[in-house]
Amino acid sequence: MSRPAGHRGSAVAAPRYGGQYCPIARALGVLGDRWTLLVVRELMAGEKRFTDLHRSLPPISPAVLTQRLREMAAEGLVETRDLPEPAARTVYTLTERGREAVPVLRALARFGMPLLDDPPDDLAMRPAGIINIALRLYYDAAAAAGVDERYLLRADGEEHILVSARGPAAPAGECDLVLESAARLWLELRRGALTLEQALEQGLLQADGSPAALANFRRVFQVS
Repeated sequence: MSRPAGHRGSAVAAPRYGGQYCPIARALGVLGDRWTLLVVRELMAGEKRFTDLHRSLPPISPAVLTQRLREMAAEGLVETRDLPEPAARTVYTLTERGREAVPVLRALARFGMPLLDDPPDDLAMRPAGIINIALRLYYDAAAAAGVDERYLLRADGEEHILVSARGPAAPAGECDLVLESAARLWLELRRGALTLEQALEQGLLQADGSPAALANFRRVFQVS
């Protein structure tokens, strides 16, 4: 039986689930190991160094992360790239095949979001991680059709840029909308604890941009 172009199997993953001839079982053999999908979650926003991944995925050990990245590379999900001087470092990035797993993350985020309890006040949460799970995973390509905008999010001292669509981007530093808030606000919005209008009225969120850009952002990232 021939395989679709660009979708080849790997001899690395051992047969699982009783040798079932099933695409779901085979996909779980590639994506179902602990940490694999979380590595995809971290890399979907862009390339990262090993140390960045290790810092973002506590309590994974360096040995386990090394092994998982090696397995993911063997399956064609990730690859390395050497940055030129003066950076002179190796980074990990998702391949096109690896990016095909992002819809799986989107489905898991939607399934798991209602299961989250209120986070304790002292829980350390990375702004980048919150933006990934509360915004990037809710990107709606159909809603983004015909929209070419950049959105700058300032959260807990970090800046993150989201884009409405692939293609030529606005010059660096030029964004259609700037949103500033605590990072946790995006989780509260996603979990339905309050609405975006309430966040704006209460001063929990500051928006600098046109009403049209704000409306586009809400539609593209499904923010109610």
